[in-house]
Amino acid sequence: MLFWVIAAILTLGASLAVLLPLAGGAKGASSSGEHDLEVYRDQLSELDRDAARGLIQPAEAAEARAEIARRILRLDNADTAGKASARPASVTARLVATVAVLAVPLVSWGVYSRIGSPDLPAQPLSERLAKNPADSSVDELVARAEAHLAANPSDGRGWDVLAPVYLRMQRFSDAVTAYRNAIRLDGDSAVRQAGLGEAIAGAAGGIVSADAQDAFEAALKLDPANAKASFYLAMALAQEGRNKDAVTAWQAMLGTLPPDSPWRGAVEQALAKSGEVASGAPAKGPDAADVDAASSLSPQDREAMINTMVAGLDEKLRQNPRDPEGWMRLVRSYVVLGKADQAREALGRAIAVFGAGSDEAKKFTAFAASLGLTATE
Repeated sequence: MLFWVIAAILTLGASLAVLLPLAGGAKGASSSGEHDLEVYRDQLSELDRDAARGLIQPAEAAEARAEIARRILRLDNADTAGKASARPASVTARLVATVAVLAVPLVSWGVYSRIGSPDLPAQPLSERLAKNPADSSVDELVARAEAHLAANPSDGRGWDVLAPVYLRMQRFSDAVTAYRNAIRLDGDSAVRQAGLGEAIAGAAGGIVSADAQDAFEAALKLDPANAKASFYLAMALAQEGRNKDAVTAWQAMLGTLPPDSPWRGAVEQALAKSGEVASGAPAKGPDAADVDAASSLSPQDREAMINTMVAGLDEKLRQNPRDPEGWMRLVRSYVVLGKADQAREALGRAIAVFGAGSDEAKKFTAFAASLGLTATE
């Protein structure tokens, strides 16, 4: 009931806001005519004073009076015509306004009563957070954990639980903070350090920075068999252009992984791509099979692996640029990854290698256009 009372008050206020300006329109028009008439009367009085003092000739005074009189007559005629036309216009305006004021709430309330839920009880955040966890969404569970940690910032266990959730949600900056708090409050562990490194790399767009490498190295000191840390450190070598060292690291890792490890497929794919680059074989970009092979990884790990493959292809083309098929694979890979600027840069490099007027350049341009990319952008 309270909802409908509030809705009625708001509707009444909105209706008055529309009607009051319409009601005052005619008064504004009539006041303008009265003002003009008062001005003309002042002019006549001033003219009489000037004539009495001899400041104006009688003939000129008579002409001025006649001109002012004509203006007063025109003003009277205009007022008469305006009042005659204003009456039906005013009636029409009031009729339209009345219909609108009645129609808007009737139509809107009728529609809301059909599709709305005015009787739905309120759902404040505090009540939603108090629900059974089994009945809560991920966002509600995260909000509950955040509320708990806001009140208990020294709960290391809470930060430890929330950090990997942030990581899966790709909230990398929040994950970095959560992992650092968990390490500070509950101490080091290989899982926490590896998660911290992954979060730092994710926040940097997949680049394994020096801070991320420090975290992965700390994880390996605590657990030399940590697959995530080993994989990312090898990836760092590949990103630095040290493909042979990356291959050696991945081969060593592959020899220690159990057969059912979810990292085995990722390492095999990375070895295949890095091995081709190191041996001078034709460069290949990641395709649908590569992505499917990494489907068992987390979204961050999978994206990082694909970025590593693309980086390897790019490095191979810098060493062996006379590879038209390789350039097209590289451009397509960047487009698929949503890196349009890097795709255009690769397209420009490819055209520069073969010459702007070459058949290869024309082929590159047509291929890029089919991907929605142009060399001039």
